[in-house]
Amino acid sequence: MQTLPLLGSLVLAGSGASQQIWDIWQTTWDRSKLFSSLSPPSPINFVTPGPIGSADIIVNDAVKFQTIAGFGGSLTDSSALVLNNLKSTNSQNYWTLLDHMFSSTYAANAAGLNYIRVTIGASDFSANLYSLDDAIGDTTFSNFNINKVPSYVFSVLKDIRGINSNLKVHIIPWSPPGWMKDSGSMNGGSLQSKYVTAYPTYLLKAVQGFQSQGIAIYAISIQNEPQNNNPTYPTCAMLPAVEALIGAALRTLLDSNGLSTVRVIGYEHNWDDAGVYPVALMQDAGNSFAGVAFHCYAGAVSNQDFFHNSFPAKEIYFSECAGIIGSDWWSDIKWYMNNLWIGSLEHNAKSGLMWNIAADANGNPKLPGTHSCGGAGCRPLVTVNGDGSYTLNQEFYSMAQASKAVIPIDPAGPFGQRIGVSVDGPLNWALRVGVYVISRVSLSDWSQFSIVVMNWADGTNPTPVTATIEFRGMQAKYTFPVGVTTLWWFAPAAGSQASAAMELNATTLGTKGAGTLKAANLTGANETTSKFVSVNSTSTVKGRLT
Repeated sequence: MQTLPLLGSLVLAGSGASQQIWDIWQTTWDRSKLFSSLSPPSPINFVTPGPIGSADIIVNDAVKFQTIAGFGGSLTDSSALVLNNLKSTNSQNYWTLLDHMFSSTYAANAAGLNYIRVTIGASDFSANLYSLDDAIGDTTFSNFNINKVPSYVFSVLKDIRGINSNLKVHIIPWSPPGWMKDSGSMNGGSLQSKYVTAYPTYLLKAVQGFQSQGIAIYAISIQNEPQNNNPTYPTCAMLPAVEALIGAALRTLLDSNGLSTVRVIGYEHNWDDAGVYPVALMQDAGNSFAGVAFHCYAGAVSNQDFFHNSFPAKEIYFSECAGIIGSDWWSDIKWYMNNLWIGSLEHNAKSGLMWNIAADANGNPKLPGTHSCGGAGCRPLVTVNGDGSYTLNQEFYSMAQASKAVIPIDPAGPFGQRIGVSVDGPLNWALRVGVYVISRVSLSDWSQFSIVVMNWADGTNPTPVTATIEFRGMQAKYTFPVGVTTLWWFAPAAGSQASAAMELNATTLGTKGAGTLKAANLTGANETTSKFVSVNSTSTVKGRLT
């Protein structure tokens, strides 16, 4: 049983109000806790500051950065097929899995994942090559057919949307139709120059096609990995100048067809070229693009700053990474947290996505003949077995900890916004920290302040770190085990009358004040139906070949 603070207006008692931590979610390095909800026997109070801990987390909510759009992965044709087969094999497990992954109900035993990429036509994880208009020379796209998308893609997508109404769908082609390319195939090659002016209409029709299926589109990208020209699966090399022309024309078409809210996203490729290709793209057609997206397969996450510093008003999305089957569980989580779920957001990303949402134990099914995801194969968020059981992987558990910190409190409320944080103290190196504020629909309601903390002091003797948390002149203390911990508290919105009163009286509050109003008793089960597999001691992430 979990007791939470009142999610509404609070009447301040006495000279002020104190914040309390009741909600803790945790995944430990030894898997003794797996995205587990911990209910402390008594609240962790913010009190008059005393000595700092071994690490001192200093939260500064006066410094605000980007609002997070969400976390998730790609619902490829293969992912949708695997999940649809699970629905047929074991319907109860299917709905339990989707609910645990995608439900955003407050205090539920769920990650609240809400951001999904969907391919326009075939990718390396499709049963066969297809586009949405394979009629050669059809530059008016009169033969465009959204039903070329396998029906199970729409079926699973609608099931997920039924669980999470905050779902954001981002569509993206791996290749234009083969007849439009110099290779004559969706595999490899480039778009022929004579089709550059026609191609934006194809992309417009893709948006309209998804809309006709009842799927609202949040964003569309012009081309997945435009510097990737692989002849074994759908790819298309595309210069920045060409992508700029297509993006500008598509933006005009979207606006003139009542789709002005659909974002156009550029680049969708690796960190290593962050200061070149996407910068050139914005220089050519910046007014047409909301921003760009990055993948993890080459370069460093800090390279996102090259783009951000050139175009600070443009959005950054982190949209793809994949681990390798058989790599080390905890080493992978450390990499993901450091580089993606904390790191990419530190470098201004609005989203955090992995590659396949689901696959079988071998990372299949894949497009016949593809060289993508070679070796042991790419690991998905969830491995679904033929007998109807499933295993949630390290990609899910690490992402879930971050997602839980930013999902809205109010049904139509905003997602979390990244705020300022620094870490001091002798063991400051041991903690990687991200901090977010979730505002409320009503300004009189208290905001949620969430922190995501990775303790990676995992030497010969993994070391818990007792840390202090400094917030508005008050201090709380918590001992973080080696692993990832997400916790939060409620406080008035910065700048409100209640917030000002709280700060003025910080030194006199101690553990007094309004305390915690036990307005909601919400039960969250900790158990999952996943079955865990052993892994070897080597760690390799970024496994998808490009």
